[in-house]
Amino acid sequence: MSAETAHHGDGHGHHDGASHGSLGGYVTGFVLSVILTAIPFWLVMARPIESALWTGIVIMAFAAVQIVVHMIYFLHMNTKSEGGWTILALIFTVTLVVITLTGSLWVMHHLNTNMMPMSAHDMRHAP
Repeated sequence: MSAETAHHGDGHGHHDGASHGSLGGYVTGFVLSVILTAIPFWLVMARPIESALWTGIVIMAFAAVQIVVHMIYFLHMNTKSEGGWTILALIFTVTLVVITLTGSLWVMHHLNTNMMPMSAHDMRHAP
């Protein structure tokens, strides 16, 4: 095997449009991920927003941003890589996130609405 064949046959040095990570990119993604995790944690622990509904909405917004950060900095998704198929994956991911969040909120709302409160009398006769 010649030196040229060894150089081109090792899978490195080709440019297929895919974005490859760098240390700076990974550090940026990590720092953003930590910040996007710490802020919702602080929102829950310190309760600076009085409304639980608005706190939940803000936390879900941070979660959506964190998903995008992970897809860009760790999964290296952009419009150039893999002929644009990553955009299709992004659309699919957004669709799944919307379905999951909407379904979770719907289930939690209906559980909260339809659960019967137990009185002290009911607790004494419970098996």
